[in-house]
Amino acid sequence: MGASLPPKEANLFKLIVKSYETKQYKKGLKAADTILKKFPDHGETLSMKGLTLNCMDRKSEAYELVRLGLKNDLKSHVCWHVYGLLYRSDREYREAIKCYRNALRIDPDNIEILRDLSLLQAQMRDLTGFVETRQQLLTLKPNHRMNWIGFAVSHHLNSNALKAVEILEAYEGTLEEDFPPDNERCEHGEMLLYKISLLEESGSTERALDELRKKESKMVDKLAYKEQEVSLLVTLGRFEEGATLYRGLLSMNPDNYRYYEGLQKCVGLYSENAEYSPAQIEQLDDLYKSLAQQYNWSSAVKRIPLDFLQGDKFREAADNYIRPLLTKGVPSLFSDLSSLYDHHGKADILEKLFLELEHSIRTTGRYPGREEKEPPSTLMWALFLLAQHYDRRGQYDIALSKIDEAIEHTPTVIDLYSAKSRILKHAGNLAAAAALADEARCMDLADRYINSECVKRMLQADQVALAEKTAVLFTKDGDQHNNLHDMQCMWYELASGESYFRQGDLGRALKKFLAVEKHYADITEDQFDFHSYCLRKMTLRTYVEMLKFQDRLHSHAYFHKAAAGAIRCYIKLYDSPPKSTADEDDEMSKLLPSQKKKLRQKQRKAEARAKKEAEGKNEESNASNFSKTGKKNVKPVDPDPHGEKLLQVEDPLSEATKYLKLLQKNSPDSLETHLLAFEVNFRKPKVLLALQAVQQLLRLNAEHPDTHRCLIKFFHKVDSMAAPVTDAEKLIWRFLEAERPAISQLHEKSLIETNYVVLQKHQDSLMHRSAVAEMLYALQPDKKAEAVKLIEESTNNPGPTNGALGPVGQWKLKDCITVHKLLETVLLDQTAALKWKERCAEYFPYSIHFGGKLSSVVSNSPLNPENGSEDHSGGGRGTDSLASNGKLEAFKDLTISA
Repeated sequence: MGASLPPKEANLFKLIVKSYETKQYKKGLKAADTILKKFPDHGETLSMKGLTLNCMDRKSEAYELVRLGLKNDLKSHVCWHVYGLLYRSDREYREAIKCYRNALRIDPDNIEILRDLSLLQAQMRDLTGFVETRQQLLTLKPNHRMNWIGFAVSHHLNSNALKAVEILEAYEGTLEEDFPPDNERCEHGEMLLYKISLLEESGSTERALDELRKKESKMVDKLAYKEQEVSLLVTLGRFEEGATLYRGLLSMNPDNYRYYEGLQKCVGLYSENAEYSPAQIEQLDDLYKSLAQQYNWSSAVKRIPLDFLQGDKFREAADNYIRPLLTKGVPSLFSDLSSLYDHHGKADILEKLFLELEHSIRTTGRYPGREEKEPPSTLMWALFLLAQHYDRRGQYDIALSKIDEAIEHTPTVIDLYSAKSRILKHAGNLAAAAALADEARCMDLADRYINSECVKRMLQADQVALAEKTAVLFTKDGDQHNNLHDMQCMWYELASGESYFRQGDLGRALKKFLAVEKHYADITEDQFDFHSYCLRKMTLRTYVEMLKFQDRLHSHAYFHKAAAGAIRCYIKLYDSPPKSTADEDDEMSKLLPSQKKKLRQKQRKAEARAKKEAEGKNEESNASNFSKTGKKNVKPVDPDPHGEKLLQVEDPLSEATKYLKLLQKNSPDSLETHLLAFEVNFRKPKVLLALQAVQQLLRLNAEHPDTHRCLIKFFHKVDSMAAPVTDAEKLIWRFLEAERPAISQLHEKSLIETNYVVLQKHQDSLMHRSAVAEMLYALQPDKKAEAVKLIEESTNNPGPTNGALGPVGQWKLKDCITVHKLLETVLLDQTAALKWKERCAEYFPYSIHFGGKLSSVVSNSPLNPENGSEDHSGGGRGTDSLASNGKLEAFKDLTISA
């Protein structure tokens, strides 16, 4: 390194390297310039100067200098190494690996280059290369612990756990008997636990248990030791010892649900599907009663029996569980109980219990059978619980009456307003839900969760400008966009993207969805620093878990939503491409003079509003550009704030395919994945890929109405295709003809017959009837009236209520809105759409979409739809409602008209 330079310049070159390592970039740059005055073509100095400039955000100069340095000294490992570091800084890992390999051809035993190469191989999951590089590092430096551990981990990741165990044992053989010293006991204990987990993974369970007990004295983490021991005992079938250990663990933490599950396994009373015989339920009841006597302060030991008990015993246990929590006033009680609503008959029992408790407290001030008086707040929490119960059952009238009574009882409890907001959201009144959420927010301006919930309600009501102003209250320096993005606030970006999509603003919607996709790319990159850190700190079990998590990262729900949202945007962009200027001018020329005047006035108002909003944001930005110390903060300017450039794509479907492939790889069991795959490939048209999507839909849920819709659409398209001409087309045709009989739904039936079979099978399902109607219109356009009649003859039969007060219809608000849009936009029958709207307004009286009689917000609230909340352009008067910022006057008269 710097060997071709005279001694003075060679020392200066070492100074450049040291300055780079200590981040003294200006000092390093000065030393590089001194060398280059005498030796302007010195390749290694040019490369190091380029690397230094790269750290000073002068990337174009950096690449130019590094390439020039490499050109001047092609056989220098330093130049190749620096070139690799440059690529690594830009996340071009494959190119960086190539550079490192070229450097190793020149200097095959360079420890630094080998270490950097191994990190990149771990990042890119080049496991074979990772094993080779780690072996080379261990050969060169066998007295370094990290090299032994890295070699073992590389074999583990390469699915060779036993080899990893051999390497760790070889490393232990190099240690002295009194190892480890006190300052390394924790790291050594972690290594031993990692070795035990490797033995367990490889199937050597007995050996793992022996090794664990032999090395107990050297393990610092005693809890992890006990958990590992009991796991091995259960695997070996030694349940009595396991039960004893689980009881010991419960004495340490009686609220750990996993310990109870493990104890049940050991005593032979565990079922994966939570189905037990009466005898098993009796045994489990006895078990938990004995545990409750030991751990009477534990909530888990009281809550778990509610999952398996039935009938009167369930009612008694639920009563005993609920009473103290109501007295204490635990707002999350209903969330705790909500999973019981999926158990047959338990919702009915809970309802009767809630009503009995409420009645007793209201009339006597006591619980049934109790002498002690309850505090006044107990009635309020009982009403709160009942309101959430009826909300879950879809009985919004009763839910709202209960929550209003609770608010009247104690008007200062924030949770009541949040619960009322959720009820109104479920009932379809999104504007009123946002108003209630904002009222809750104003009651405690320091609560970030309440603020976030309010923002979410506003976005659901498409009040984006107001949501942004509310979100900014909890961001640094008042710059909500950059900070929410920097904080990877994905729920906000997803909700905002969905809102923009509903409003037809595809540019902004795409920008939000792709921002979430970028967060996942950043999370993937963030693992890079841990490849060396975890080996150094010996957190090996957590490190391997992290790598496995990273491998399934894109199966996370938020990524799925973002990718699906982006795909829907591209599909809509393909179906309705943006108009060119010429098209707009042509449309303007066809308008009457009065219409042109109105349109121009509207455009001028929109421009003025956008300008005013931009000026306001600039003022906020300028005010916030100074930190508390008075220093100016330079923030990057977004070159495309409205996502307009994202819409300028030549082929929207090819862009959609990029995200579709990620969904198909990481969410193959999601129905939405294959519905989107069908929509994209159907439009391309990629016939075989569309067929593959249909087959996947049939595999996942053959009875789903969307599956039926895709099946009919696909084969209707195939039937209308022109006769094949080329050999490829003929081959595809023959394949389709061979596959068609294999689909049971189409076996010896025409598409029209298949459509009517689905109708006969699912006569009482609204969504199936609407799918059949849509496909009937597609197959036989002359039978439009019959298709509309199929929908109009749908009946909202009362669903199973388990004895609930009043009938509850089976129709869901979301489904009814979908059917309304189908009548309007696909079947193109405005009269039928209006009739449907009037009909649904009776079923959903709070729904704004259907104009239900109870849907209007009766107040002068700035969130009233009549007062401008429907203005989605971003500059409506609703955005000024935060001026009160904590004053409840604007909301105190808010009521729902009865």
